[in-house]
Amino acid sequence: MAELLELDCVVIGGGVVGLAIARELALAGREVVLLEAEPMIGSVTSSRNSEVIHAGLYYPTGSLKAELCVTGKNKLYDYCAARHIPHRRCGKLVVASNEAEVAYLEKLLQQADANGVDDCHLIGGKELGGIEPAIRGYAALVSPSTGIIDSHGLMEAFSTDIEANGGHIILNSPVTAGSLSDGAVRLSVGGDDPVEIEARLVVNAAGLGAWSVSDAIDGLERSTIPGRHYAKGCYFSLAGRAPASRLIYPVPEPGGLGVHLTIDLAGQPRFGPDVEWVDTIDYDVDPSRADKFYAAIRRYWPDLPDGALQPAYAGMRPKVVGPDGGGGGDFIIQGPGQTGHIGYIALYGIESPGLTASLAIAERVARLAL
Repeated sequence: MAELLELDCVVIGGGVVGLAIARELALAGREVVLLEAEPMIGSVTSSRNSEVIHAGLYYPTGSLKAELCVTGKNKLYDYCAARHIPHRRCGKLVVASNEAEVAYLEKLLQQADANGVDDCHLIGGKELGGIEPAIRGYAALVSPSTGIIDSHGLMEAFSTDIEANGGHIILNSPVTAGSLSDGAVRLSVGGDDPVEIEARLVVNAAGLGAWSVSDAIDGLERSTIPGRHYAKGCYFSLAGRAPASRLIYPVPEPGGLGVHLTIDLAGQPRFGPDVEWVDTIDYDVDPSRADKFYAAIRRYWPDLPDGALQPAYAGMRPKVVGPDGGGGGDFIIQGPGQTGHIGYIALYGIESPGLTASLAIAERVARLAL
């Protein structure tokens, strides 16, 4: 029979959001153990994204995405500065490729203002060409507070904070089963050394695996678990220099923000992600998808050379709304009042802007855990 450990707090999931939550709980004086199923932290969704610090433009006012992105952005910039985590406030341009799309930019500017993002403004095509000569468009929305970050450096800093405040990170530790009882949550943990855990608080921040964890817990009302949809996004790298110094985004598409240009801290450009609704998780990049990338990119960078794109990597976005519903959907953060158990908190649909919002998400979860 596996050993039974009695613990205070268990956080399931070692991505950027799970790490941020474990850090926040540890800073609050809770005894925290973080369980990560993979051999290393942040090796799934948190390492397969654009590494962008989002400003908070797109999300409906009053949504968790809007609130936590704007709050989290400011906290993240401050944290990066204090901990010397590589980042750059490079700015972003959302480009209208034709006259009809200008109305969207005007609406987006209003949305940004309503969300508390007060540093955006519109420029015309001539001014766009003046600041980014290779980029073409009828107009653009300028977002100065958008940036880029070393996401792995961020996660390492979170890990350091967890351990400095008495917390523990246990790798290769998948949660295989569980049950709810009065005042505690029981978990079965697999791996090389299987163990049974009884914890006063369990936070399910398992990202793509959050649904599977909740499905495995006896006594949890199944109606509390939302629908799950996978939106796969492929990225292609560029052989050559970036055509712009800022991030370049088109008008969004259903389920994503469109095939955009991002630049990492080393100056390497990449394009993506696109949106492909899938039923299973896989990270293969089909080279033939480049055909659609060329067409999408040339709407704002017409001089993209043939043969310049190379398959890079793919990521999976955990969605609570599928293509039939427009592919949007908000973060779902269920406290004990929603899960029906005083010791169980569950997060679903934590996709973009989850990295940007991570510190704000962590603070919200910590309040629910009181």
